Amino acid sequence: MGQQSEIGARGFTLLELIVTLLIVAIAAGLVAPAIGRSTEAVRTRAEVAGFSATFRHAREQAITTQQPFAVVVNPSSRLQTVTTGEDEVRWTRTFSARLKIEAETPSALTVRFEPQGNSSGGEFRLSAGAVVYRVTIDAVTGRVKNRRE
Repeated sequence: MGQQSEIGARGFTLLELIVTLLIVAIAAGLVAPAIGRSTEAVRTRAEVAGFSATFRHAREQAITTQQPFAVVVNPSSRLQTVTTGEDEVRWTRTFSARLKIEAETPSALTVRFEPQGNSSGGEFRLSAGAVVYRVTIDAVTGRVKNRRE
């Protein structure tokens, strides 16, 4: 009889298994939405980084080649086009449909970078869902900064 109680003590009861599975299900239900929100934020951050990198690269090319470059942003067609001073298209970048881009002023849709590093300046608001970033191009230095709002 002593051996039967030792064998029964080693396993789990059905009630213990059900309670454990219930706790795991509740924890998974709480964590899943947080993971979804964080992946949305990561995707948006990557889009903003690519958007900003296009401006940075155009500035770098203007300084290196000693000729003006311009970045034209077209929010409706979701394109960023980089041109030289002679209006020769160097490259075009497409951004995702979920990213909404707004220029603070209509003139900011075209940002010119001069060989000295300065620019015409501009400010953009990029958003995807609840995640919002502001991208600023300084007119004096041509430096590009982005920050989350």
